[in-house]
Amino acid sequence: MQAFEYAKPASVADAIRAAGGGDAKLLAGGQSLLPSMKLGLAAPSALVDLGGIADLKGITVAGGQVTIGAMTTHAEVAASAEVAQAIPALAKLAGLIGDRQVRNRGTLGGSLANNDPAACYPAAVLGLGATIQTDRRSIAADDFFKGLYDTALAEGEVITSVSFPVPQQAGWEKMRNPASRFALVGVFVSRGPAGTRVAVTGAGSCVFRVKALEDALAADWSAAACEAVKVGADGLNTDLHGSAAYRAALIPVLAGRAVAGSSA
Repeated sequence: MQAFEYAKPASVADAIRAAGGGDAKLLAGGQSLLPSMKLGLAAPSALVDLGGIADLKGITVAGGQVTIGAMTTHAEVAASAEVAQAIPALAKLAGLIGDRQVRNRGTLGGSLANNDPAACYPAAVLGLGATIQTDRRSIAADDFFKGLYDTALAEGEVITSVSFPVPQQAGWEKMRNPASRFALVGVFVSRGPAGTRVAVTGAGSCVFRVKALEDALAADWSAAACEAVKVGADGLNTDLHGSAAYRAALIPVLAGRAVAGSSA
C-alpha cells in the first residue's frame, strides 16, 4: 500500500475542507476502499476519516420515518430495537450483511456511496423509497443510483443521513454467495407511503426496480402473485456464480419469499 496523509475531522465542514483538492478520499467503514488500496486499485493521496463526526451517527424514529446517520454501522442497525419495531425487514437486512467484521465496521453511508452492484443496503433504500440527505441536498432513492459504482453524488458531496418511510409491510430475502455473503440476488419488497415497491440487487449493474412485480403485488400482496411473474434476463449479470437466466428466475422466487415473510 502506498503512503498517504490521514485526517480525522470532528465535523462535516472540516471533512469537506480536508478532502478538498487533490485526490483525497472520504473514509467511512473502509470495507471496500481499504482492500482496493491494498490491491493497488485505488491510490488516494489522503484519507479523511469520518468516524469522529458524532453528527453522522445515530438512529431516530419520528413522524413515520426511521432516520439513520450515515456513519451508523450495519451492526448498530441490526441491533436497534427501534428499527426492529418500525421496519423489521431493514433490521433483518442489516444483520445479514457480510460477516461480523463487516457489520461492525461497515456503514450505511459508505455502502450507498460505493454502490456495489451486489450490496444489500441499496435494495432497502430503493425498496422503501427512502431519501438520502447530504451536506447539500435531499436525493430521492429513485434518483440516487445511476449505474455500476455510480451515484448522483457530486464531487466532495457527503451523505449525512438516510430517512426511510415506515411501510405498512416490508420483506427482504437474498440468495447469498457462501464465501462473501454478497447477494447473488436480493429482493426487498414493501407497500406503504411510497407505494408498492420491489427492488433487486445483485442481478444487474446496480440496484433496480421491477415494475411487473410491483403491479402484481399492488393487485395481490401474495407469494403466488410474485411467482406468476416472469422476469426477463436481458441486461442481467452473468458470472462464475450464475447466469443471467438463473438470476432472472430467482427474482420472482425471492420476491415471493420476501412477501411471505413480510411484517408490518
